[in-house]
Amino acid sequence: VMLSARPPPAPSMASTTLLLPDWLIPVEPDQAVLAGHGIAVRDGRIADIAPHAALRSRHPDAAEHLLSGCALLPGFVNLHTHAAMSLLRGAGDDLPLMTWLQERIWPMERKLMSADFVYDGSVLAFAEMLAGGTTCCADMYFYPEEIARAALSMGIRAAVGGTVFEIPGAPPAEQMLAQALAAHEKYRGEPGLRFMLAPHAPYTVGDDMLRHLAAVAEEADLTIAIHLHETRQEVDEALAMHGMRPTERLARLGLLSPRLVAVHGVHLDADDIALLAAHGVSLAHCPASNLKLASGFAPVARLLEAGVNLGIGTDGAASNNRLDMLSELRLAALLAKGTSGDARALPAHRALHAATLGGAKALGWDREIGSITLGKYADLVAIRLDSARLAPVFDPVSHVVYAAGREDVEEVWVGGQSVAKKLQLTNSPSKSDLERIMSRISQWRLRAAGVISGTNPYLSQE
Repeated sequence: VMLSARPPPAPSMASTTLLLPDWLIPVEPDQAVLAGHGIAVRDGRIADIAPHAALRSRHPDAAEHLLSGCALLPGFVNLHTHAAMSLLRGAGDDLPLMTWLQERIWPMERKLMSADFVYDGSVLAFAEMLAGGTTCCADMYFYPEEIARAALSMGIRAAVGGTVFEIPGAPPAEQMLAQALAAHEKYRGEPGLRFMLAPHAPYTVGDDMLRHLAAVAEEADLTIAIHLHETRQEVDEALAMHGMRPTERLARLGLLSPRLVAVHGVHLDADDIALLAAHGVSLAHCPASNLKLASGFAPVARLLEAGVNLGIGTDGAASNNRLDMLSELRLAALLAKGTSGDARALPAHRALHAATLGGAKALGWDREIGSITLGKYADLVAIRLDSARLAPVFDPVSHVVYAAGREDVEEVWVGGQSVAKKLQLTNSPSKSDLERIMSRISQWRLRAAGVISGTNPYLSQE
């Protein structure tokens, strides 16, 4: 109980709130579960951690928020999303990746893409994520200023990635890079935002641009996110075109470093994994999307054994249909066991680490978020474990990973501010923004249906 041995914090004029759950799951230190402990929140940060009685004694004037029957843990960090694609949810189901991209997603994006599309879709996604306990996400899409504006409106913490393509029909890559850097400059002072460069994939961005992005990221101290080794076809075509696998090519171009988040990493061999580990690359594991697109199974057990930092992402709603980190967390843990033949692969505590601190570390945000640690932002989720379907509780972490669902999320905080409770947003401006966008959903659906009508019997103009 080293966490509770800290002396009382110095008096402050700022108001303090005590959050008092039945269980505290801090993630740091590893494997810890603190029964009967809570936290004091002041100025949006974690000011104290101690047993309930000690907190009440140290902070006699604090407001109390009882969370009986709940486990309190760090908010989830969704390490890979395309938030605006929530407007394309269900519009391209049951297709392999390249067919899905070339015949559904890219045609719809070419027709629909606008600042309004990105803002509306992002608000829709951020509302879903917050309600399910996700307090931070790494998003990768077009119009990064609109993504940032939507994140600020909804109160979610976000690493905003401006996508860069070099494919026919797309805007010039230099223009997309300029948009990403402009968003970074405009919102540089926002504590809830960070920025990334986001080349789509090795097969859609050429060598010169990849080298340039690596140099820009180094100079501006930005994270880079890129889809990597998502399909076997990607690897086979890379070998035919470049004479090397995509990971080796990125290494030669200078992209492999601790600032790189490799997304998917499904078709990795031993040499690929060794390269990722040697360069400190993090991997965003997106199990549901990989299953739905029949891309395969990421070698999670071997990645962890090699020391690769692992985070978990949902991908976008167009390839997953849910932006639900609790279901993703459970699926990741189960798949790691089934594919490795080892029931000890990705145990509950390690899976929770990936969904919180692992994601924060990948984004360079682990000093501020990702665990319940003194001084970090109070980005938190309370999960109710006292319902009949979850009784009895032997291990709260096991329950969070294997048994609970987003319907069990009691309340969510970002920077100490309540943003969602019982699956509903709690901030009035955010609720108003969401309601305004919901009134436009039918228009977006009709426009999307107009692009692909005739290819799907369920999509037709009304």
